[in-house]
Amino acid sequence: MKKVFCFLLSFFLIFHLSLSAQNSPSTPAERIAAHQQRMALYEKSLFRDLSFRSVGPVVMSGRVVDIEPHPTEPYTFFVAYATGGLWRTSSNGQGFEPIFDNQNAISIGDIAVDPRDPQIIWVGTGEKNSSRSSYSGTGIYKTMNGGKSWQFMGLADIHHTGRIVIHPENSDIVYVAALGHLYTENDERGVYRTTDGGKTWEKILFVSPRTGFVDLIISPQNPNIIYAAAWEKNRKAWNFVESGKESGIYKSVDGGDTWT
Repeated sequence: MKKVFCFLLSFFLIFHLSLSAQNSPSTPAERIAAHQQRMALYEKSLFRDLSFRSVGPVVMSGRVVDIEPHPTEPYTFFVAYATGGLWRTSSNGQGFEPIFDNQNAISIGDIAVDPRDPQIIWVGTGEKNSSRSSYSGTGIYKTMNGGKSWQFMGLADIHHTGRIVIHPENSDIVYVAALGHLYTENDERGVYRTTDGGKTWEKILFVSPRTGFVDLIISPQNPNIIYAAAWEKNRKAWNFVESGKESGIYKSVDGGDTWT
């Protein structure tokens, strides 16, 4: 009897694992397409003007990942959440309004407000914290009108954004520190640069498929000097190796063309 029970249990486990192995995760492109389909259905819905209140269940959304001030309005600033979108206050925090709710990602890694034109805001989706509860994003987004509308600017497969930095003298030049996939190796990680406002991107620093970049800073005195922080990690559902030998600090003195 015990042999029969063990055989049936083993068969059930193997069958279950084989089914689970066939379920591949959705790609960022599939998630973007699904969101577009949902919004199209919403526009046709009889209930589009009916207000709803969320009663749960909820995701873990208590982590604030970034706060950026408005460069000229002292009572206006922006707050980004790990799984709560992007919020703006114009009353020094007495009231907030969501400005990223209609996009196809609620998880944010970093935001950047253009100091030369605060109507331009960049959002890098996908939380940088590498917890089991950290959700991936769908790339980089940009608004030209203070958050009234948004454009998808690419880099969908970086999954998690470490930092976005805007060149202090040229708004078309933007750097992105990309962490990459949380649980698997991938090549879409490193430091990316655009020189045309996000129309095209160039990967200017790459270490390996398991090492991403979590932080980035530009010298305000000399914007050709850039520092980037590499982070090698191994995240599993049951274990987390927090730092590897490829972690370290990189420096460029020519705007990201070369690194040491």
